[in-house]
Amino acid sequence: MKLQGKKILVTGASQGLGLAVAERCVDEGAHVAVCARSREAIGEVGVALGARAARAGKSQRVVAAVADVSQADEVEALVAKATLELGGLDGLVNNAGIYGPKGPSEEVDWAEWVKAVEINLYGTVLPCRAVLPGFRQRGAGKIVNLSGGGATAPLPRFSAYAASKAAVVRFTETLAEELRGTAIDVNAVAPGALNTRLLDEAIAAGPDQIGRAFYERALKQKAEGGAPLEKGAALCAFLLSSESDGITGRLLSAVWDPWGDLPARRDELAKSDIYTLRRIVPRDRGRDWGEP
Repeated sequence: MKLQGKKILVTGASQGLGLAVAERCVDEGAHVAVCARSREAIGEVGVALGARAARAGKSQRVVAAVADVSQADEVEALVAKATLELGGLDGLVNNAGIYGPKGPSEEVDWAEWVKAVEINLYGTVLPCRAVLPGFRQRGAGKIVNLSGGGATAPLPRFSAYAASKAAVVRFTETLAEELRGTAIDVNAVAPGALNTRLLDEAIAAGPDQIGRAFYERALKQKAEGGAPLEKGAALCAFLLSSESDGITGRLLSAVWDPWGDLPARRDELAKSDIYTLRRIVPRDRGRDWGEP
């Protein structure tokens, strides 16, 4: 019950990882607000989360709202509703995201490319902007931004997704620095290769559109099951809890990083650039190319 009594907003929570995070928050004792663009889908999730809490004998509040997180006015209304109905907010999980257009960068539809950036990047920045006044007023807060495979390596034929997710990580690091000393922690999460609607969408697009190598990896992942949603949800719960106080500005892998041990390494981590995006120079690879 590491989130007992906390009030958490999760975007893009009608299915997949967002839903798993919301369920984990409820299981950990949090009051939860969830949003998605589909009124029917998010309404069903709200009912299900309320029933989940009731089965465990809890009386947590659950708020379900419709919102397009790429639109500033809808985000402001969402945060106002969540704050009012939950009695404040302690944490935010920015999960909403899409792959966007697939194919060579010079051939994909430009409007679709822009929309992907708006949802993935604007849809992370706008909720952060909206919750920060409340977090500053109460003197604490937790923000978790979902990254993806495109953030740390090239992702051919998914350029809008890759560029926007890399931007999410750099925004996370930048915002964490801006908030240094405020007790507001901001981190990014790489949940691993998940078997969600995005994978199904990629497979449906076929090898000609997404590339033979990515297509073959997607089929293998589909068959083998992919990374468990629960791992990403567990990392999000950790970063929303007081256990992670002082851990900020990091990109953490739910699958590969020993994030459960980080509280014991808090001071060492704060003095390093571990779990951040940085430029590699020749000396990092044991080469002397004459740098000063």
